[in-house]
Amino acid sequence: MKTSPAPPLHMACIMDGNGRWARRKGLPRTDGHTAGEEALAEVVRQAARRSIGWLTVFGFSTENWVRPRTEVRHILSLHRKLFSRTDEMNSNNARTKWIGRPFSESGARTPVYVQKAIKKAIADTQGNTGLNVTVAFDYGSRAELVRAAKRAMTNGPVTPQAIEANLYDPQMPQVDLLVRTSGETRISNFLLWQITGSHIYFTERTWPDFDANEFAKALASYEEHANA
Repeated sequence: MKTSPAPPLHMACIMDGNGRWARRKGLPRTDGHTAGEEALAEVVRQAARRSIGWLTVFGFSTENWVRPRTEVRHILSLHRKLFSRTDEMNSNNARTKWIGRPFSESGARTPVYVQKAIKKAIADTQGNTGLNVTVAFDYGSRAELVRAAKRAMTNGPVTPQAIEANLYDPQMPQVDLLVRTSGETRISNFLLWQITGSHIYFTERTWPDFDANEFAKALASYEEHANA
């Protein structure tokens, strides 16, 4: 009897430790965020090579707006640059996606110039058929779930199926492997609905140091767990 192929792996990353990486090197925190953006580009390449189906990363949370203004401005500029890496995404046959507070809804804070970069990146990569790279920007899982519950209530009973249908991206599959860097062992309001049952890989490495070798260790940890 033929067995069905395993569904594509969904890997999610809480990219922590940019500031600590910079502090250890005697550099400004902004340099750490710049190094983190380059580390993400390498992770995208690794994920594409290994035929991972979904890569979701925590780019900027709803709580991050309280950071120092200069740091926030730098992070915003990096995200505009990140969403502009269309040629690289196309070369990896990767599709850009985004989740976060919808731009037109109350409480959303994504600046217009970042909104434009996000929309353009999605449009310019929508024809690709490989890896789905979702950046969670102005994202918080509690906000997502409250919104989903409110929307579900307008159409009938609030069931798990109704919640899932009203998440920011209802097509996003459950997370198989969640990675958190920099020695932190917490979830931080990230994909609370989607990580049910996922394998969690914690590493002492800061995000800028999350290289191909560490990527392979995370996958090996998941495969060992899945095959146990």
